[in-house]
Amino acid sequence: MPVEGRAFPEWSPPGFVIREVVDPWAFRALEGVQVAAWGYADREVTPGTLFRISSVTGGIVLGAYPLDQPERPVGLAFGFPALRDGGVWHHSHLLAVDPACRGSGLAVALKDVQRRLALEQGLTRMTWTFDPLVTRNARLNLGKLGAAARTYLPDWYALEEDRAGAFPADRLLIEWDLARGPLERVAPRPEGLRVLEAHGDAPGVPLPLEDEMLLAEVPLRVDALPEPIRRAWRLALREVLGGALARGFAVVDLAREGERAFYVLRREG
Repeated sequence: MPVEGRAFPEWSPPGFVIREVVDPWAFRALEGVQVAAWGYADREVTPGTLFRISSVTGGIVLGAYPLDQPERPVGLAFGFPALRDGGVWHHSHLLAVDPACRGSGLAVALKDVQRRLALEQGLTRMTWTFDPLVTRNARLNLGKLGAAARTYLPDWYALEEDRAGAFPADRLLIEWDLARGPLERVAPRPEGLRVLEAHGDAPGVPLPLEDEMLLAEVPLRVDALPEPIRRAWRLALREVLGGALARGFAVVDLAREGERAFYVLRREG
């Protein structure tokens, strides 16, 4: 029989149970969740062997399982303690949910259980990265969890073979105060100075960052756009978000106006 870790039915959405993963074969099964969620090639999958060693050296490895199929993982969260300049916090490296289970509440629940377990370790902050062109993740991170981004990371990963021709893998670094649980806020309407807006499918010319509350548009379905337009959005958002964060702003929400979405940036301090 497989070895099972602690289960958290009280924090799991209906029809699922989230539990700590401790069995070597269960770690291996989490590799398939990544492939289902993101279509990863073998070299991009975080291996079960890394989950295994992390789980006994301070890391948190969570799996989500249907109640009627308790051996088949459909979601995972993975993170580990991070250390820099004397500070210690939890860095979340992976959150994945099988596309067939999106909309079930699993992503929020996995993150919340991860938050609770990090608090058990005495940690009070969690970080992770996400692609600012993926609005589904922006809505989760900023709107549903109530986290914020204060750091822009250009060219953070090398995800293709050709450095010169690769699509830039920029990321926003999310910071979450673990004293605050998920908020499940309704997406606000866009209020503030629109410093980046779409002109047709492409981004317009960025405007100066001359207000305390800024809005930067981001396409809802960037994957449907041709590569040159996706690249133009990447560079426009890099200019606006990167420039604003360097000047003391934080990305605090994703606003909606019909079929349009806008990052909300607020000056801090």
